[in-house]
Formats: sequence, C-alpha cells, structure tokens
Amino acid sequence: MKFTTGFRSKLQPAAQKKLLALDGGGIRGVITLEVLDSIERIVRAKVGRPDAVLSDYFDYMAGTSTGAIIASCLALGKTVEEVRSFYVESGPDMFTRAGILRRFHYKFEQEKLTARLHRVLGEHTTLGSENRQTLLMLVMRNATTDSPWPVSNNPAAAFNQRTQENCNLQLPLWQLVRASTAAPTYFPPETVKIGSDEFLFEDGAVTMYNNPAFQLFVMATAEAYNLSWPVGEEKLLLVSVGTGLCPHADAQLRAGEMNLLYNAGSIPAALMYAAQVQQDSLCRMFADVRAGCELDREIGDVRDKGIPATNKMFTYMRYNAELTEQGLADLGIGDIRPKDVQPLDSTDHIADMQRVGRAVAERIVAMSHFEGF
Repeated sequence: MKFTTGFRSKLQPAAQKKLLALDGGGIRGVITLEVLDSIERIVRAKVGRPDAVLSDYFDYMAGTSTGAIIASCLALGKTVEEVRSFYVESGPDMFTRAGILRRFHYKFEQEKLTARLHRVLGEHTTLGSENRQTLLMLVMRNATTDSPWPVSNNPAAAFNQRTQENCNLQLPLWQLVRASTAAPTYFPPETVKIGSDEFLFEDGAVTMYNNPAFQLFVMATAEAYNLSWPVGEEKLLLVSVGTGLCPHADAQLRAGEMNLLYNAGSIPAALMYAAQVQQDSLCRMFADVRAGCELDREIGDVRDKGIPATNKMFTYMRYNAELTEQGLADLGIGDIRPKDVQPLDSTDHIADMQRVGRAVAERIVAMSHFEGF
C-alpha cells in the first residue's frame, strides 16, 4: 500500500477513502487510545511498515471534546504512543481545580489545559496549517448563536476561503480544540474571534455530535460540504471509537427526586449517551457493519438488519465498552469498579481506564475487520 503525505494529498481521487471518528468523554479518552493502539498495530502489519501511523492510513479524522484532542494530534502525524504519553503525563494538570470563588461557575481552571494544548499542537498551528497529514473535523457548540459547529480544514468548505475575513482556516487549532473540550460546569467557555466578531464556544459533547461518526460521513460525502467522496461498502471505511457507555439505570428513582439539581447533574450525561447511540445507530442502518456491540434488546447490533433495498453506503466498525458492572465483567475485568472509570475527570484511575481499552482491543478489534481496505 502506497502512502501519500499531507492533507492535500487526501483530497485527491482514490479508489477508497477511510474515516476515523472519536467520541468525547474527558479523561476517558485513554480508553480510546488503547483501542487506537491496536488499530495502529494492525495498520503496520497490513502495510509492512513498523513506523506507519494512523494519519498514513486514514484520510479524514473527526473528534469531539477529548476526541478532538486525540484526532488533532493524530492528524499532525503523531503516533498513538505519543498521544497516550501526553494523556498520562498531562491528565492531572488538565483537570486543575478552580479557586473556591470560581467553582460556582466551573470546576476546573483552563490555564494549564491551554498550556498543554499549546505544547502538543503548537501555539501557532492553525486549522489550515499545511503540516496537517489528514483532513480534520472538530465539533463544538457556538453558545452565542446556539448552534452546533462542526468545522473542518476542507479547503473547499464554504467558510474556508482564504479571501474571507472570517475564514476558519486561520483560527488557531489549539483554541478550537480548547473550545471543543469546554464542558459546561467543568471548564469555562472559550472566546474565539472570527473576523470582526467574537463568539463563546463550549463542548461539542452537548450537541448531538458527541459521537461525530455519522456527521463525519455526511461531511465527507454530501455535495453541500464540497467534498463528495464516492459511497459504497468497498469504497468507504468508517471506524468509530467510543470512550465508554455509561447508562445510569435506577429502578428506585422516584418522580419527586427529579428536581432542578437532579436534572442539572444528569441531563448533560444523558445527552452524551443519547448522542453516542443515535450517531452509532444511524451509521449501522446505512452500512455494512463489521463490528459493534448490541445497541438495545429490540434491534440488537443491526448487523445485516439495516434499511432494506438500500445499497450499503460504507463499511463500518464501532469499538466501545459499557462501563457498568456487567459490561466490565463481560470484558473480563470485573474487578474494576464502574464508579472509578465512569467520571469524565477521574484522573486517579487512568490505569484502570487503560485496562478497559486494552480489553476492548483484545476481545473486539480484529485485523479481519479491515480486510479489503
């Protein structure tokens, strides 16, 4: 397999295109990284190159929140090990507690996270920098306009024309990533100047694209986004990696307990869960599904049970774990407590999260999934 470098080479026509979508989930991004490590080893074995990286193989990467950090690093040509080291070393610093007076607004300061993003992505790297090795899409929420904001470095996109004052390609990459990770109540929003206007951005996890997989497919293929890659199960591969499902079933819940505090604490997590499932299920309905756990008891894993009389539009794999007692036991790691690996800021349990990711990689990820690509 011959590789070409630089994101502009990914714009050229090819018999196949390969997409990688990464969910949000805070420090649980270390789960994603262990799965990606397994995929990187598969890529190296397939091509016979021990130094191959994921940006050699994938043409378009997308990420939300912690997935935006990982996708941006990988799109720069970094190895999974380099990104994993960044998470392990920087995780505690990225979740530095805010001062007491500020905790009414948010739990963590943004200064150390910003400094870490400067270091790993480059303070002067922009969305349109030529050192990108793949196309890249990041998701955030524009709180000023109350709209989801999936932004890419596709040079043909409507707001990526260099002659425009508000050209997105000129925006600092670290700032877009910081905006995508600005989880409400966790971090303050990010103010981004676009042309002569300023906008407040927060975490893309509070949009329906916390799992950006189907949106990535749409942006790669729909004419509206000016890329229009061909569809077909032999032409397009989409790999989606999650940070763990955390369904919070509570048979003892009573209506009187669902007060303002309950809803404030539970609705963001409920939205993240719903977004993961919705994007995943949409992908499965239109794809040849090679991997993916059961979505629910009614429809199962949807393998070979999508929309009939419709040609499959892409080949699809979804790698994720259920972070419940039963889910962890099914992975052979029942000694890990769900409460240790479910929180988005559980930096004291990074090693346990890595064990979850390795268990998913060992039990679910397979070279056969990538056959033909």
